[in-house]
Amino acid sequence: MPSQHRIFPGMKISIVTLFPEFFASPLEISVVGRARETGLLEVALIDLRRFGQGVHRQVDDAPYGGGPGMVLMVQPLADALEFAGESHTVLFTPGGTRLDQQTLDRWADESHVTFVCGRYEGVDERVAEHLVHQQVSLGDFVLAGGEAAALAAVEGVARLLPGVLGNPRSPASESFRDGLLEEPHYTRPAEFHGWSVPDVLLSGDHSRVDAWRREQRLRRTRERRPDLTPDDQEEVN
Repeated sequence: MPSQHRIFPGMKISIVTLFPEFFASPLEISVVGRARETGLLEVALIDLRRFGQGVHRQVDDAPYGGGPGMVLMVQPLADALEFAGESHTVLFTPGGTRLDQQTLDRWADESHVTFVCGRYEGVDERVAEHLVHQQVSLGDFVLAGGEAAALAAVEGVARLLPGVLGNPRSPASESFRDGLLEEPHYTRPAEFHGWSVPDVLLSGDHSRVDAWRREQRLRRTRERRPDLTPDDQEEVN
């Protein structure tokens, strides 16, 4: 079932990053841009460099014990999070739990979420242990930093906020809502280069259409993501 959102006065997402310019264009367009324009979502970009130490605004240092790369220091991140204010705080890191739809649902129910974008070899572990509530990964791969993950999360959350999508029922029937992937969709023309739309979708029989869609959801999930299929779902022939 889709998340039952609180009565909505507007949500705020803060993003702690070394590269605020990464977000400039994506935050202005499509779903996120519309959410911001209508006042349903506020996005605050917090430049970590502002909280760097010394004349050079240092935010990273070599790791204790040696090894390659640099590590983001605890003090600048602590100061940036204090500046962000009280919120549910998330660190994007390859070592976190994998982001899923249920996590986005929970974030969309928060009044303020702060995303911390890791960089280089990562952050001082004391940040992960004491200054954030959750560590999350976009997937089982490594990027240069957490900015792409944060941007994906902003869009994933924005489209769940009441009033953002034109049809409020849209999120209820999407992939991952009931442990299944979404069924295939078709639109005009009914035939293209000999490729026809399934007859059932043209039949006008809503009960048959619903049954076909359910069957397709089960089939697609079993073929592509068997790890998602609940054990009690019926087999598809």
